[in-house]
Amino acid sequence: MSDAKVEHLTTSGTFALDGGEWEVDNNVWIVGNREQALVIDAAHDANAILGAVGDRELVAVVCTHGHNDHVNAAPALAEATGAPILLHPADRVLWDMTHPERAPDAELSHGQTLQIAGTELTVLHTPGHAPGAVCLYAADLGVLFSGDTLFQGGPGATGRSYSDFPTIVESIRDRLLTLPSETVVNTGHGESTTIGAEAPHLQEWIDRGY
Repeated sequence: MSDAKVEHLTTSGTFALDGGEWEVDNNVWIVGNREQALVIDAAHDANAILGAVGDRELVAVVCTHGHNDHVNAAPALAEATGAPILLHPADRVLWDMTHPERAPDAELSHGQTLQIAGTELTVLHTPGHAPGAVCLYAADLGVLFSGDTLFQGGPGATGRSYSDFPTIVESIRDRLLTLPSETVVNTGHGESTTIGAEAPHLQEWIDRGY
């Protein structure tokens, strides 16, 4: 029986890509119970994340994609705890821009399941914002961790290298809009939303032929 809960931490730092830099606030999500935890997107501040994890066993550091603002604290977190870093292999090109001398420890794949505190997280490969972008779906918690694939108000950004708008719309249509409408969407930046709240906006893009 699961006693897992979802915890939230906001960290701040710099997103850098294609020669530009932007100050950003990132959502760090922790799933776990009193004994163990799993971190989704180790952003900016390893010490703050370690403080939130406390004395629990950290079973994994999961990266929803390889942009620096989502992975820049991952190696320090892994070194401090011994937890493995998990990333979809299609995002190694982005990961290596930030951590060229430190590879992830294991690969994520579509349909893979991760176990934490009696809860199962299903990996959904959702390319578009990044080629190896993934979301994590916890059916028994009614929660989706969407990274930068889906936000309150629509799809994630696709205006920079290694991204593609028709691809992200296809990913959302085929792998996210099929989830129950009441599913809470915990995003990589900004406020949470639900699948039902975003479905009408996304349907507009689908109807346009993307």
